Amino acid sequence: MSTFLSAEWRKLAMANYAIDPDILKAFVPYKTELDTWNNTCYVSLVGFMFLQTKLLGMKIPGHVNFEEVNLRFYVRYKEGNNWKRGVVFIKEIVPKTMIAWVANNVYGENYEALPMRHNWQLGTDKQIVSYGWKKQQWHEMIIHASSTPQDITTGSEAEFITEHYWGYTQTGLSKTGEYEVQHPRWQTYEVTDYTISVDFELSYGPVFGFLNNWHPRSVLLAEGSAIKVLSGKRIR
Repeated sequence: MSTFLSAEWRKLAMANYAIDPDILKAFVPYKTELDTWNNTCYVSLVGFMFLQTKLLGMKIPGHVNFEEVNLRFYVRYKEGNNWKRGVVFIKEIVPKTMIAWVANNVYGENYEALPMRHNWQLGTDKQIVSYGWKKQQWHEMIIHASSTPQDITTGSEAEFITEHYWGYTQTGLSKTGEYEVQHPRWQTYEVTDYTISVDFELSYGPVFGFLNNWHPRSVLLAEGSAIKVLSGKRIR
């Protein structure tokens, strides 16, 4: 497969909510099934920076560095005797109209272009990372963490959240789009505090409004890395 997009994904703030799997059934793409960790189904609110972005090997002026925030959940797809573990996006928010158009029309994703902001305060012993977006009002996630990276433990919840390397999108009644995301295993930082000031109903629709009153099961901050998104294919 050729590389469709390359970039760095940095400072990934992840708020992970345990959820009733029945809520997600309508969003599960054809031929995939929900993936769980310790019999728990998760949705994750994820904010991060795209840096040094290239589309088909080219930097597009004004579209090299930008924020993204998404709400996603986890699925798996069996190809032959092997399971592929992937994510499905409820919606991805970016500040760039062209990025949203390409993602919606090439990959069939659900992108929305909105005003966005971020703030990184990076110290020698602690850091504060925040991502915000404006839809009727400003929504924001803020993570306080240490500045010492640590390896992700094998078999841990953090491994489950970060180690999904495929994206799946429903592209028709009996069609699913699949694409691969390549990156090395990430490191995380110890989270010491966080604030989630988000109206999930405004941002992601009435189905997810209940998250306004829920606390995340866990909050992570991953350093991230260089990544490649490979050209996709259709599953029928």
